[in-house]
Amino acid sequence: MAHEITLLPGDGIGPEVTEATVRVIEAAGVDVSWDEHRMIGQSAVDDDRPALPPDVIDSIESTGVALKGPITTPVGGGFTSVNVQLRQRMDLYANVRPCTTLPGLNTPFEDTDLIIFRENTEGLYSGIEYFDERLEIADSIARVTRRGSERIIRFCFEYAKAYGRDRVTLAHKANILKKTSGLFLDIGEEIAADYPEIAFDNEIIDALCMKLVMTPGDYDCIVSTNLFGDILSDLAAGLVGGLGVTAGANIGDEYAVFEAVHGSAPDIAGQNVANPTALIRSAVMMLRHLDEEAAAVTIADVIEEMYEEGECLTADVGGSASTTEFAEAVADRVSHRTGR
Repeated sequence: MAHEITLLPGDGIGPEVTEATVRVIEAAGVDVSWDEHRMIGQSAVDDDRPALPPDVIDSIESTGVALKGPITTPVGGGFTSVNVQLRQRMDLYANVRPCTTLPGLNTPFEDTDLIIFRENTEGLYSGIEYFDERLEIADSIARVTRRGSERIIRFCFEYAKAYGRDRVTLAHKANILKKTSGLFLDIGEEIAADYPEIAFDNEIIDALCMKLVMTPGDYDCIVSTNLFGDILSDLAAGLVGGLGVTAGANIGDEYAVFEAVHGSAPDIAGQNVANPTALIRSAVMMLRHLDEEAAAVTIADVIEEMYEEGECLTADVGGSASTTEFAEAVADRVSHRTGR
């Protein structure tokens, strides 16, 4: 079955890791027609266009699926994050971040396997902010709705059910934020009753952060509001080797964007040294979303083998291979297994 997919290489190291990932997908024999859009983020702004151009939105609305490299976000000013804009414009309410140990990496724990489910469109990232210039007071509103809470929590439970996960933990701060976190917790307890086969508990966010860096094996699926989920996602990535090896997806009822969760690393852009593992693992999630399970399993297995052997890895994970060399090595093995 042919798939039309929007391709957003991004900037910085984005084009390099995207090219590497496309090479691996093609080696798996998946029939893909790429609708590529390079004009996005700063490059679009420099061309007097919106950071998130209308043609990108039109493409995702047409294809339903996008693969996205990292895009630089200005700090303290400039345009609103393209990532945030995409999530809100396309209603990609579920940010899914699997954090799974790769063999051979020097990480604090062995066999960490947990997934963070982050509400992606509201909370403190709703963009509702005010500034009183006279008093120099800045306010930001954390908007938590029943609808937004219900759909991310149910998404988490449905995912756990589909993939044989047996526990869901809800992260909150309901002891202090009694209305917002309190609502999220109440709804979590309501929905958990519909899934008696899945264990459910809750943790106060600060205590959970402490426990995750001590005993991450105690957790399976963790669901939370936007800001807490954002922090937990990066914390959990640190347990398994960092953002350079961690996959990510933004999923809604109609559209899905699979992305590298690391930054654009402009300091090493164009040097052919960036690690494409994160985007390749995100592509594995995308292939599963597209019901290309065989290709997804093959690529995931090859990545694990490459890390276990440690003979052809990029410098950030202890090797000396270039971006291209690593991608070609993965593609060759994938191609051999798929008979291409």
